[in-house]
Amino acid sequence: MPSRLKDKWVLITGASSGFGAAASRAFGAEGAKVLLGARRLDRLEQVTLEARQAGAAEAHFHVLDVSQTASVETFVAWAKVQISRAPTADAGLHVLINNAGGAQGLDSVLAGKDEDWEVMMQSNVLGVLRMTRAAVPLMPHHLGATILNIGSLAGRVAYEGGAAYCAAKAGELQITRCLRLELNGTGIRVSSIDPGLARTEFATVRFKGDEARVNKLYEGTQPLVAEDIAEILVWVASRPPHVNIDEMLIKPVDQAAIHKVFRRQ
Repeated sequence: MPSRLKDKWVLITGASSGFGAAASRAFGAEGAKVLLGARRLDRLEQVTLEARQAGAAEAHFHVLDVSQTASVETFVAWAKVQISRAPTADAGLHVLINNAGGAQGLDSVLAGKDEDWEVMMQSNVLGVLRMTRAAVPLMPHHLGATILNIGSLAGRVAYEGGAAYCAAKAGELQITRCLRLELNGTGIRVSSIDPGLARTEFATVRFKGDEARVNKLYEGTQPLVAEDIAEILVWVASRPPHVNIDEMLIKPVDQAAIHKVFRRQ
């Protein structure tokens, strides 16, 4: 049975690494046409090549900083040009993956830094709002188009040192829920995909390159990897057009709760 995603346009933010890079390859393997955005162009170029090698019908990249409205608008205008080059009956952006985000630091509220808070709010909250506002006009109605927002277990459960990140991901979850109400009747589906403990560049960025702290976080566990989430994103976007997966929380078996992780000796 042919993939429902074959020849469909898929836009992925934060595509240069982690979940975004893995999703680029996974949707490419379905024969989709992928439009990839991130700030690191050297990494983005490599991921674009990997998506083509995986089987993407087309794969293109353009610089994108979701914290800047002008960058978002320029990127979406570029995406519109790519999509319009080959008009079809169901032309348009079929899947929008709001993946760009991340955490900065693990400070308490009293020790927190403005610059860290601002980065987290800009990427995880305002970035999702900006991208969605700009990209939804490209999405066809009643044809199974899907917005997939990457959330986190942290958006559902608070923990020490996570105030700003937990707030940001809770914001993403509420944006997703609001969008589902606002887009009701358009046939555009809206989902929040919320991973728990996962090993990507996330912790390296959060701990600002302190690999000892990164290794301590995952020590003795078998965490999720980027490909686990990419497989789920493809599955959600591949459901029949009348089916919406509202929210999905994914944790490794070793993580029973945010504070309860089994660690092998």
